[in-house]
Amino acid sequence: MKVVIIMPSYNEATNIGPMIKVLFDEEFPKIKGAEMHLLVVDDNSPDGTGNIVKKEMQKYPNLHLLQGEKQGLGWAYVRGMKYAMKELGADAVVEMDADFQHDPKYVKDVVKAFLDGADYVIGSRYVKGGSIPKGWPWYRKAMSYFGNLFAKVMLWKPGLHDFTTGFRLTRVKGVLEKVDLDHLMEMKRFAHKLDLFYRTTKLTKKIVEVPIDFKERTKDSSKFVFKEMIASYKTVVLIRLKESQRLIKFGLVGFVGFVVNYVFIRVFRQINLSETFAWLFATELAIISNFAWNNLWTFSEKKIAGVKNIVAKFVTFNVTSAGALVIQSIFGPLGVKLVGEQYTVLVLAFVVALMVLPYNYLMYNLVIWKTWKNPFKKKTS
Repeated sequence: MKVVIIMPSYNEATNIGPMIKVLFDEEFPKIKGAEMHLLVVDDNSPDGTGNIVKKEMQKYPNLHLLQGEKQGLGWAYVRGMKYAMKELGADAVVEMDADFQHDPKYVKDVVKAFLDGADYVIGSRYVKGGSIPKGWPWYRKAMSYFGNLFAKVMLWKPGLHDFTTGFRLTRVKGVLEKVDLDHLMEMKRFAHKLDLFYRTTKLTKKIVEVPIDFKERTKDSSKFVFKEMIASYKTVVLIRLKESQRLIKFGLVGFVGFVVNYVFIRVFRQINLSETFAWLFATELAIISNFAWNNLWTFSEKKIAGVKNIVAKFVTFNVTSAGALVIQSIFGPLGVKLVGEQYTVLVLAFVVALMVLPYNYLMYNLVIWKTWKNPFKKKTS
């Protein structure tokens, strides 16, 4: 297995030399089962960072330098990831800072987790054994803690703890190679890592968090600025809004199905069908409407094509929608009996909104268009 550490640098002349020596002379020899490489992505630092790396490359064959114009942290990482995958043949890449805030001793831990089957390894400050710098002022600690809490709630990742760490490992095959690296948000800022984090976790089967003690910069000053915090919050909100588009479309399609349902209940009553059969047939017509519009619009990226596939999936759709049929066929007539036929629209709205829609959204994502991972399916490493 080839693991490449990607280390962006800009004016890190005081740190890069010691970092290279520690990694190659002390930490890499401790790692068994992986061929370790370090790729320094230098944005033509005027302090001579690149020249230091070039000099060290004569001593360490697995040390690489990728230089380019200064575009921002995100673009530096993207250039490095692409180079690591295409030119170095990396099986996994590690994101790591050059300033010793990420202690090199933890490289061994994240690589071990990868070799043990993890697709994504997070160097976490907020699991047992991890920590943030004691010397941080209270507001910095508060912003870090509440920023992570905000991301956990908004992105709905209750099992994870550190969303803003800059130290993590990603498997290439089946994960990083599928991420659209060129279109991450906030590419000039640290906030791009939140977008990359979310996209990556959607592709992974096994995520492991290893504890790290996050250090203060021992040389020069911290690069943290309030603009980074604002960009991070904005990125999380935009991700949530983007992910909610499907739910909004689903709601609109559901409203169309609601109208179809209501209209045909009245039609079937006019031809003297029993209340139960009126609700049953009207619900089936609403199901047909929902299937067509959801396939063409809500889940367009997973659209089912071909007559044979559409017919087969529609049969499955009807099977999963049996729950909706049962719910409406029981609770619809019961509600009408309790409050009166003149309140049919209110009964239908109540049954659909509180019972049918949540059930359908779950089935559509898990079974029909399969956009969600099945939480009950046994994971394989």
